[in-house]
Amino acid sequence: MSALKELLDARYPAWHVKPVDLQKLLEPADPIHRLTNTISRPLHRFLEPIAPNLTVGPVQAQDIYNTALKRGVSLGLGAIQPILQMYIELNAPKIEAILQRHWRQPGAEQPHLVVSVVPNFNGVIFRALKDVYPATPFVTIMTDMVDCPPHFWMEKQDQFIICGTKKAVRQAKATRFYRPENIFEVSGMILRKSFYRKPGEVRLTRRDLNLRDDVPTAIIMFGGNGTFAATIDIINQIEAAKLNLQMIVMCGHNKKLFANVRGRAGCRAVGFVSNVADYMQLADVFIGKPGPGSVSEAIHMGCPVIVESNADTMVQERPNVDWILEMGVGIAVKSFEKDIVEAIQTMLRDLDTYRKNIDQNVPKNFAVFEIATILNQIISRSFQRRRIRV
Repeated sequence: MSALKELLDARYPAWHVKPVDLQKLLEPADPIHRLTNTISRPLHRFLEPIAPNLTVGPVQAQDIYNTALKRGVSLGLGAIQPILQMYIELNAPKIEAILQRHWRQPGAEQPHLVVSVVPNFNGVIFRALKDVYPATPFVTIMTDMVDCPPHFWMEKQDQFIICGTKKAVRQAKATRFYRPENIFEVSGMILRKSFYRKPGEVRLTRRDLNLRDDVPTAIIMFGGNGTFAATIDIINQIEAAKLNLQMIVMCGHNKKLFANVRGRAGCRAVGFVSNVADYMQLADVFIGKPGPGSVSEAIHMGCPVIVESNADTMVQERPNVDWILEMGVGIAVKSFEKDIVEAIQTMLRDLDTYRKNIDQNVPKNFAVFEIATILNQIISRSFQRRRIRV
């Protein structure tokens, strides 16, 4: 992750941190290509009623996911997960061989540490690494609040795992996959540098966006690709109910959404930007999907959340809703279409309570800094073991 690499480069300038695009590296095995070939026909039948001109072929998995989200569809995407895992299992020897060749390529140096921030592939990565460099430590940094077993984040292997919630730590201990000293808890998900304010730092103001200081503000955000149908429906309902609310709408790369929102009264359309924190710090309420990244960002900025939780919610995101409710930092609705107005009214009425719960129930998130320290400890421990053996 870029935020972690940036910090490691600054804190440990002698380190050589080399990001690896796993998807690109595994193109010769092409499990994603084969996966999407397999599901393209049923997926096309699923999307055809809402997207009659859409062609679905052997594309990348994230393209399917992003296309569905742009059109406000997530039902059925959970089925991709077990199919992907099945293809990883069937192609494991080929995937491991590619990873082994990567580490054995001419001129390659033995890594002192290998870190994974992706689910599903941790088993094959670990086995390939240990075949080539058995002494190199392997670390998984969970980027979800909890695991969704089997074979999502946690695997039965002698490695290190870094968890961003107490529940994930409990899960890791309960598996008995890991030695207790190899399980680490940090204070949340990794956040980008822009989410940590410097004293006196000048940021955007509501007036910069032509928004009023005396009117409650919601930020509506559905990831970097936006979600047209859900976002427009939310805006329409807020307008129809004549709520005293202004909106910052993060449209990402969704040009259709940006064009529709731009110029609407009480709305400020924002395209894809790298300084989401600047916009989020202006909001009183976050409205969006219960992804671990966006929820963590909002809570870190002191902004309680309204999320949707139903059968359409991605399997790995459902535990995030449980965490939101347990911490008392937001509201979960079954349907944005039916419940968003009431949820906003409740949130604004009890806004001080939700903000207090954020302050009291959620630890301050310094995860990226804590992880950097942990990685340094793991490397130091590894060096010490090697010296003892020599």
